[in-house]
Amino acid sequence: MKAEEREAVKPKPDPNATARRVIIWIYACVFVGVGLLSAVFFFQTHQEYAQLRRVEADTRRRIAEAEQRMKDQERVLERLRNDPEYVKKIIRLQLRYAKPTELIFRFEE
Repeated sequence: MKAEEREAVKPKPDPNATARRVIIWIYACVFVGVGLLSAVFFFQTHQEYAQLRRVEADTRRRIAEAEQRMKDQERVLERLRNDPEYVKKIIRLQLRYAKPTELIFRFEE
């Protein structure tokens, strides 16, 4: 009778076990695929973000330089409006004007 009991204790093979394993593998592959696609997407997005940060830094630097040039030009303009000696100096240097009694010697460089 012990032999009969041993046979009765053996579990019956499950006919759906193979189908479950296939479904689990399909889900695992889909999960890994979605994970890889997400990783690629986020990597590309991070690279674009880093590029935009570099462009922003360059733009901020150019804006700062332009603001500095504008401040310098405003100072020059203010001096041109209020400082007659500075105006004379600029006229002499840039326009090469002279007083009627002065002689100007020009040398070729």
